[in-house]
Amino acid sequence: MRGHVSRLAGLAWPVYVELLSGVIASIITTFWVARLGGPAVAAVTLATGLEHLLLGLVLVVSSGTSLRLSRARGAEDTAEAGRVATTAWWLCGLGSAVLAVPGTLYRESVARLFLDGPAAELAAGYLAVAFPGLMVFFAQKVADDLFKGSGDTRTPMRTALLGNLLLFALDPLLIFGVGPLPELGVTGAALALVVSRAVALAVALALHRRVRLSGRLSVRTAGQILAAGVSFGVDFTARMAVGMVQLGLVASFGVAAVAGYGIGYRILLVATMAFYAVRQVAGIEAARRAGAGRAGQLPALAQDTAILAALVGTVATVLCAAVGGPLTELFTRDAAVAAQSVAFLRLMCLYLLPYALVVGLGGVLQAAGRGRALVLATALGFAVQLPAGYGLSRLIGVNGVWLAMAAGALTQLAAYHLLRIVPRKAPGAHRRPRSPQPSRRRTAPLTAHRRAEHPGTA
Repeated sequence: MRGHVSRLAGLAWPVYVELLSGVIASIITTFWVARLGGPAVAAVTLATGLEHLLLGLVLVVSSGTSLRLSRARGAEDTAEAGRVATTAWWLCGLGSAVLAVPGTLYRESVARLFLDGPAAELAAGYLAVAFPGLMVFFAQKVADDLFKGSGDTRTPMRTALLGNLLLFALDPLLIFGVGPLPELGVTGAALALVVSRAVALAVALALHRRVRLSGRLSVRTAGQILAAGVSFGVDFTARMAVGMVQLGLVASFGVAAVAGYGIGYRILLVATMAFYAVRQVAGIEAARRAGAGRAGQLPALAQDTAILAALVGTVATVLCAAVGGPLTELFTRDAAVAAQSVAFLRLMCLYLLPYALVVGLGGVLQAAGRGRALVLATALGFAVQLPAGYGLSRLIGVNGVWLAMAAGALTQLAAYHLLRIVPRKAPGAHRRPRSPQPSRRRTAPLTAHRRAEHPGTA
């Protein structure tokens, strides 16, 4: 089943726009909050980091939902598709309560774990809105993945763009106050984000009603959703944790190194979001084919995914080398910070291609039921990256941290090869239709009998 690269690309580009809109939303908020001063920026940065950390738990449900729904769609099992949708909403409600209630109650303690003084107070005010708003964020992710599991990647893109337009309008109104609206500062930024997401979610739910996908709550289906999504959640959370450790290494080289890394990393997100778009659609396609009893096509799908991921990774590498400097100049005029950012982006040229393959192929690996292999490969990569980052940074400075990232990605890619991206007997392969030869032996006498009864029949 070669030649499906164009289909994967057609499904992936709306997902890329959707994911990129999340990055843009963060930039929009930071742009307006920066006018309030350093403590306000620190408060929003902390809240954003906490949301990214909790996103790993959200992804267990949302990604598992898209895979299980895609599998049910592939099998043309409408009843199971309805059970997946209903069970996903129940898991969303339960997960939202687990995340939002303790966070809201202990928001001040959480803020003081990382910040102090005015910044801690501002962070607590932001979290007072952001933690309850996690319920909207969770529901939005589930709604998006229900669309994706049904093969529709464009509707989540449209609702994400709608949310960004609303955020762009609401941020200055609620942060600084206009007319009858009070000046809410950092809390206004949180409120603008939650309101924009709520409107986008309302539109998505209205569109879901047209699909009329409903069924009964199923404990068994809940377990299948969690089992399908847990590897992605663990993988994402592990990457976030390693990122925090890596930031600690970078911080030992001074403020300019941290600032340069921060700018370079945000530029790099524009590329890496494309990798995760490929991952999502590859997983959805793999689950759909497995559900349709075509699990034997998964090795070919892995090859097509690798081709697309390699193309995207190559383009990202070329762009990073060519425009990394000019893009950095848009963010800073500080020569020391700019030098750190440009050095980071240039060394990322060694990292982007293997990382694109790791992320893209991970979607097939997850949908093929090889979640443990995915987590093991990730762990092996980090087992190389972290010690190498520390050792190389002592020898050649902060650039050693960036070289270690490339070493970690190459290790994960090698582990994928050793663990086999798709098992020899892929999930569902044992449920093949009966061979056609016995079927012909059964139907031949019947055909002959009918011809005897109807001599004029051809």
